[in-house]
Amino acid sequence: MNKHNEYVNRELSWLQFNARVLQEAADETVPLIERLRFLGIFSNNLDEFFKVRYATVKRIDQAGKGGKSELGGIKASELLKLITDVVIKQQSESLEILSDIEKELEKVNIHILNESQITPDQQHFIKNYFIENISPVLVTIILSDLIKLPTLKDSAAYLAVKMDMNNDAKQYALIEISKSMNRFVVLPKKGEKHFIIMVDDLLRYCLKDIFSIFKFKNISAHMIKITRDGELDFDSDLSKSFIDKISESVRDRQIGEPVRFVFDKNIDEETLSFLLEKMNIDSKDSLIPGGRYHNRRDYMDFPSLGRTDLLYEKIAPLPIKNLSLEDSLLSAIAKKDYLLYTPFHTFSYVVKFLREAALDPAVKTIKITIYRLAQSSQVASALINAAKNGKKVIVSIELRARFDEQANIDYAEQMEREGITLIFGVEGLKVHSKMCLVEREENDKIKRYGIISTGNFNESTAKIYTDFTLFTADQRLMKDINKVFSFFEVNYHIYRYKHIITSPHYTKSKLFALIDQEIDNVKNGKSAYIKLKLNSLSSYMMVDKLYEASRAGVKIQMVVRGICCLIPGVPGMSENIEAVSIVDKFLEHTRLYIFSNDNNPKVFISSADWMTRNIENRVEVTCPIYDPEIKAELLDIFEICWNANTKARILNKEQDNQYKRNNLPKTRAQFNTYQYFLNKLNH
Repeated sequence: MNKHNEYVNRELSWLQFNARVLQEAADETVPLIERLRFLGIFSNNLDEFFKVRYATVKRIDQAGKGGKSELGGIKASELLKLITDVVIKQQSESLEILSDIEKELEKVNIHILNESQITPDQQHFIKNYFIENISPVLVTIILSDLIKLPTLKDSAAYLAVKMDMNNDAKQYALIEISKSMNRFVVLPKKGEKHFIIMVDDLLRYCLKDIFSIFKFKNISAHMIKITRDGELDFDSDLSKSFIDKISESVRDRQIGEPVRFVFDKNIDEETLSFLLEKMNIDSKDSLIPGGRYHNRRDYMDFPSLGRTDLLYEKIAPLPIKNLSLEDSLLSAIAKKDYLLYTPFHTFSYVVKFLREAALDPAVKTIKITIYRLAQSSQVASALINAAKNGKKVIVSIELRARFDEQANIDYAEQMEREGITLIFGVEGLKVHSKMCLVEREENDKIKRYGIISTGNFNESTAKIYTDFTLFTADQRLMKDINKVFSFFEVNYHIYRYKHIITSPHYTKSKLFALIDQEIDNVKNGKSAYIKLKLNSLSSYMMVDKLYEASRAGVKIQMVVRGICCLIPGVPGMSENIEAVSIVDKFLEHTRLYIFSNDNNPKVFISSADWMTRNIENRVEVTCPIYDPEIKAELLDIFEICWNANTKARILNKEQDNQYKRNNLPKTRAQFNTYQYFLNKLNH
């Protein structure tokens, strides 16, 4: 087989993941407002994809490199075109889905109006709303041939206004749809009928008021949006602090190179040409004709209007069996390990763990890695509380967490003011591991307690991301975790770890050794299998190793949410590999590795996906599970996911996102997992 036919291109695989998100928006079994929100997620994902991945391919192309080895055998220029073609098709599909959803909403008395559908009794409300809420923050830019166009904000939506003047001249303008404006304006209800107008259409309705000083015959407005290269370029000035460099890079992102220009497909050619010339957008940039509305990510915040019948039923996060939030967590963890699985369990255990450590006089030190914090973070609050109580608090905070840089800078400055010791990661490596270590004085000795997680210490995402968090006082693990924190402080010392697996130094060799053991076992007639749950699999090195295991006869089952560059089920290459992707109510974010080890399974949770960046360019921690009860739980959870036949899609060579269907009892992994833990509580 041609080497390049052994992989799915990473970017094209990601677009197929986003197609699975779009499938949720199209799925009539999903509640209506949730379908709209999936459309918002689809759009938001696409924005980030263009800022990062499309921008990277464009850089490769502009550098004059073919990029074939990095891009799975496709030239960069060819890939840019393929991406644009796929996105145009998906955008068209998403508009059809949006139209269907709006029709269904009308059937349940929710009407989304445009500017031509306003009734006389709604006019007064709209005019008042405009005067009180919109006009004070309105940014309107008048354009002319002579005036240089101001830099348009990355991912902000604008109304491109064209006026046909009385003297037959043309006047152009832009209206910025500010993030401070509510995108959906709820109009007064009439009986059982709800009415919503998008702020874009409200502005269209008020165009004559906004441009009242101009003498025009006709006026029209069409939406445009520009997406810029989201990569950070760092200043090499040694006199600047790391925080200053990141801050400047984040500001510069707003004026990065344009990588996508989306416009209302009904805009007239004259206006479009004028804008493209003004913005210096050439044919290399991705021009995407779209619908009347852009920034459809805002649908993630579509108002619920009190209609709980159009939303997923909220689940009450469960307690962990035999672990009380009313008693000392440290005392309980001293006796045995516990597994938290959000959002099925409550994240309150993490906050309680930190708050208890902050108050406990015997606790001397708290060390933690932070990647993305919630906007109003109870985790940060507990750490500051600990510092105020005289604890030594050491925080490794990743200022380069993409698109959360500014939030992390703000928290870093706040923590620094409170006397917390900050470590800004390791040069050349992002710190992506999720761990916390507490040192407590007991009987004149230091005992360590810790948390090792697959997810961020973020109470907001914990409500929608599935993540494993291990609470442990296993001193074998804690000794290794402490070495990782020592590595943060003294980067030139490479530590040896007896139990955990760390990137960038050991992940490849340790995973290869685990896979090789399965290959040896199958050759010797012993039980051999590999079961993986990942967000992404894009490292060709890891793909090749799994192909090697498959050819040897090792059965491999994979649940991969997003990118999967491996092609399952190809005779002579991957016939022993099966893979599915689950996209549902919650975002699948757990990383779980299981190796048969001749029917004595080795089980690991990890912060690392099987991507080159996680293996070679980040600090990651993969943790073995030693507690037999937790190990059994994780094996059960994998089986629930693997047996899913409702929201699982088969990953295959065709990349067609076919649903996994069979005659087995209906299994919806996320709902069945919640029931699994509920049953455990009741037995």
